[in-house]
Amino acid sequence: MASAGIRGKMPSPNALGGLGRALLLGGATIYGAANSLFNVEGGHRAIVFNRLSGIKDTVYEEGTHIMIPWFERAIIYDVRARPNVIQSTSGSRDLQMVNIGLRVLTRPVPNKLPEIYRTLGTDYGERVLPSIIQETLKSVIAQYNASQLLTMREVVSRDIRRILTQRAHFFNIVLDDVSITNLTFSRDYTAAVESKQVAQQDAERAKFVVDKAEQDKQSAIIRAQGEAQSAKLIGQAIQNNPAFLTLRKIEAARDIASTIAGSQNRVFLNSDSLLLNLAEMDMQTPKTK
Repeated sequence: MASAGIRGKMPSPNALGGLGRALLLGGATIYGAANSLFNVEGGHRAIVFNRLSGIKDTVYEEGTHIMIPWFERAIIYDVRARPNVIQSTSGSRDLQMVNIGLRVLTRPVPNKLPEIYRTLGTDYGERVLPSIIQETLKSVIAQYNASQLLTMREVVSRDIRRILTQRAHFFNIVLDDVSITNLTFSRDYTAAVESKQVAQQDAERAKFVVDKAEQDKQSAIIRAQGEAQSAKLIGQAIQNNPAFLTLRKIEAARDIASTIAGSQNRVFLNSDSLLLNLAEMDMQTPKTK
């Protein structure tokens, strides 16, 4: 009797099967709901890998999208420009070692993401950029002398960008900007350049001194010629009109009188020595013939 009562309280096999199916169905429903949607954030794009057909050719833009759980998974790409800084040591055309740093802004071509994933994967930048940048830098730097790299920096940067753009386009990568961040030379070459600059400055200084001396010489000659011409004209004026000398004496007396009058001290001087005795001056004028 007791065993029969226990068997009556135990659930039947059909009930256990129904409960298992309900739990399985509920779990599958939760898994499907959680894995059937994926979000693409701003500045990103997505592609989908299907376990049966492989990478789909569709590129998913920003927003929420549907996929088949377990059979498909989303691969997210950041399509915003990212900086890449590369340092390289290259030889110039005159065999000088040049240390150059290059900063490149790159991004993938959005509609080529399936092809990028098939050929390069998600780490396309680390796979491609170091090699093509190093090769491009060495080929461009070898075309210029060390001095040209300093004076023609903009041209060098433009050549690097042109070649890099062509090389990156082959891998479906876009270059938004290329800039040279630093450009240095070996210690011996830097010392030679500094010595050359000092020598050029000394030469320019010596040239300036010579030019200044020549200008001073010309100025002295012109001044002497002017004084001689002035003396000649004054002599001719005195010869033609003796009253010219008297006029000069009057002008000198007027200047002396103005100076003495402006002084706060009381002065007693000989009027003859100071040309102040104007009453005794000879006011003769040349007689007309």
